[in-house]
Amino acid sequence: MKQAVIFLIFISAFFTQVSAEARENNVQKYINQLKQDTLYTNAAVSIMVMDEKGRNVASWNPDMPLLTASTMKTISTGMALRLLGPEYRFTTKIGYTGYIKDGVLNGDLYIIGGGDPTLGSRDTVAYPIDSIFGIWAESIKLAGIATIKGNIIGDERYFENEIIPESWAISNLGPTFGSGPSGLAFMENTQEFKFVHSGVEGDAVNIVGIYPVVPGMIIENDIKVAPKKSGDRSSYHTTDLARVIRFSGTVPADREIIEFTGSNKFPGAGCAEEFRKYLLTQNIKSNALSYDSRIYKVAPYDQIQVIGETKSPKLASIINVTNRISNNFYAETLFKTIGKTITGTGSYDSSRVAVLRLFKEMGLSSKGYTQVDGSGLSRQNYVSARFFCKYFSLLKESNTFGDFFKSLPQPGGPGTLKNVLTDMEPAVKSRLHAKSGSLSNVKCYAGYVERQDGGMYYFAILTNNYSARTAQMQVGIEGFMKELLK
Repeated sequence: MKQAVIFLIFISAFFTQVSAEARENNVQKYINQLKQDTLYTNAAVSIMVMDEKGRNVASWNPDMPLLTASTMKTISTGMALRLLGPEYRFTTKIGYTGYIKDGVLNGDLYIIGGGDPTLGSRDTVAYPIDSIFGIWAESIKLAGIATIKGNIIGDERYFENEIIPESWAISNLGPTFGSGPSGLAFMENTQEFKFVHSGVEGDAVNIVGIYPVVPGMIIENDIKVAPKKSGDRSSYHTTDLARVIRFSGTVPADREIIEFTGSNKFPGAGCAEEFRKYLLTQNIKSNALSYDSRIYKVAPYDQIQVIGETKSPKLASIINVTNRISNNFYAETLFKTIGKTITGTGSYDSSRVAVLRLFKEMGLSSKGYTQVDGSGLSRQNYVSARFFCKYFSLLKESNTFGDFFKSLPQPGGPGTLKNVLTDMEPAVKSRLHAKSGSLSNVKCYAGYVERQDGGMYYFAILTNNYSARTAQMQVGIEGFMKELLK
């Protein structure tokens, strides 16, 4: 009887193994079908599926490094969690130079940035800016300051003065997704504008509201009113080279009120100016002007008397937002923070060096990996599917993996995978945890699939340089993921 039971267990395990291998073979069969599809043969493709033992389950050009788009965020967020820990919080400090006499600050007030990407953000993960300003104002009152005779400085020195990577296209600098990191960020380094017009074709469209205000900013506004239903054909241009922004083009006459949000390359000055205005509501008098550390001769840190500070939300919460909604600004800040923490310099060069050091500590070869920014917006990021799989497998052994894993979107859930695999059962597709990435002629997915037996697959599918519409490529990509979920 005992031998019969053992035999049945052996047979059951044998057929389970055979069944699993058959399903894995179906994944490779599907990939082989893609190899015959002209949509994919006329593109650059790198695919790999790896199991927990490091075995190549299925692949196509697994060692070909390709553009990553936002799948690069998995590296920035994973390494930030590993280095800093999920409880890490960014710190912003309030301080002053000079001296206080009879309630008067005879010196400058400093907002000393510590890289907090959530400061002033409208995202639900962030603390309301009025509460932050309130804490800062209370610190000023407790220090005995009722009047400021000097200036208010937005100190951005925590990171190097390079708010955008050199490799970003100029067309990406104006939109909100092109907002680069700074030592003192504000409202995710964006700026809101409100326009109104008369409705008469050819008339000017006037700006009636700006937040935050950047002192010294020159605004060139050439937007005109166009016929009704003509569509929004306006454009916005900005760089970090000069405090000049330019609006041009047309808006339709049937849009009476227009609101626009664009990238702000001078957030330190904007933060300082909005805080100056807030202090007036708190009866802290000021003849101060607002500056940032890029144009104002700032004092050395050891000459600034710190009187208060505020903390950001926990890093785990910030990373959850970064990956779920694919927040470029948060990802860039995390990437620079890695460099700042390891090398002491918050630059893109130091961040690249720092990440390579972390890889070495993990025992991860950098073959098939090139990273120049944190978000994947650059077209100089190249990673192979094999590298992603090896990275994911080693990351799973980290004690911060749980927070990273929870941050990855799932099909049908909140985030960037909400409309992926819509025809699959929720219980099945929820086993996929992945980051998507999109650029012009680039579509990628990378992450994990929980196996039905409780194990895990690591996968990446990277498609570049295709001539078809992305919607056409998506069909084949989702077909691959369906086979993988089986």
